[in-house]
Amino acid sequence: MIQTLPDCGGTWHRVVNQSNRSALAHAPEWFSLIQRAYGHTPLYLTMDDGNGRSGVLPAFVVRRPFFGTVVTSMPFLDSGGPCSQSPETRRVLVEHLIAEARRIGATRVELRCSEPLDIAAEPARHKVNLTLPLSSDPDRLWRGFDKQVRNQVRKAERSGLSIEHGGVEKLRAFYDAFVVRMRDLGSPPHAPAFLRAVIDGFGARARIVLVQKGGVTVGALIALAFKDRLVVPWAICLKEYFSFCPNMLLYWETLRAACGEGFRCFEFGRSTRDSGTYRFKRQWGAQEEQLFWYSIAPGRGVSQTNETAHASTALILHKAWQWLPLALTRSVGPHIRRYLTQ
Repeated sequence: MIQTLPDCGGTWHRVVNQSNRSALAHAPEWFSLIQRAYGHTPLYLTMDDGNGRSGVLPAFVVRRPFFGTVVTSMPFLDSGGPCSQSPETRRVLVEHLIAEARRIGATRVELRCSEPLDIAAEPARHKVNLTLPLSSDPDRLWRGFDKQVRNQVRKAERSGLSIEHGGVEKLRAFYDAFVVRMRDLGSPPHAPAFLRAVIDGFGARARIVLVQKGGVTVGALIALAFKDRLVVPWAICLKEYFSFCPNMLLYWETLRAACGEGFRCFEFGRSTRDSGTYRFKRQWGAQEEQLFWYSIAPGRGVSQTNETAHASTALILHKAWQWLPLALTRSVGPHIRRYLTQ
């Protein structure tokens, strides 16, 4: 039996906690915080076939002005999709989600999964998650890094950079740098209310790390704890400070703290294979975890949509955004970002 959940109750927690296939996107906190911050409607499915096989599938209905409704599992995150030990349960959950998307008139279903699905559509495979196993001894982790990595961290230390760890009290400093870097990258920033909802929702399992020079925040990241993993969904460094290697010190100190807290794995987050961010993460020894991103047109059955037009439009918008005044990107950007599900 499949149910659409009004909230994330005991069944959801049990499946996610017991499954070795669950990811940060399956954490129950997203149900209320995305709805509260951006107004998107959760479409959370749970299934129990009565024979001990159960599964969950988180998704949100994103009603976009002028561009139609999409159902995404999960918006703003690297992965999502069904969580179940049973391939059959995963397949049935996806079929039900597609049927629900068709019923409400959605133009597209997006599924970002960490494993392939048994459906007719072919996934895009250009995105990978980069992960690094952690040691309980940070010195052992340090010795395992390439010499160039260690030298860059030492350069950052010699450059007078310092690290601050904290929670919501660091959000203002994070966001001021975040807006600048997002404009440089040609991407609208998330709303402060969304990031505040994330920090509040995850509570003690959320942390903000800042790297500063002379009292100025030149880089920062937000990390979220999920099971035995520490995951970094958002990280930035200001380009005018790149020569000081602030991102190297930022990640090393975050990794060192993660070892001390007993995490077994560090997730750098998704990258396009062979991109600059991909190479940055790989230099730490991070390994690929293939992501399978599906884009399905529910009105035409289980078939992959053509994303060429979307990619071309996105490229034009990226270029234009980089030339806008910072104050405008800060005020207008969050109203656009809420509808950009990647």
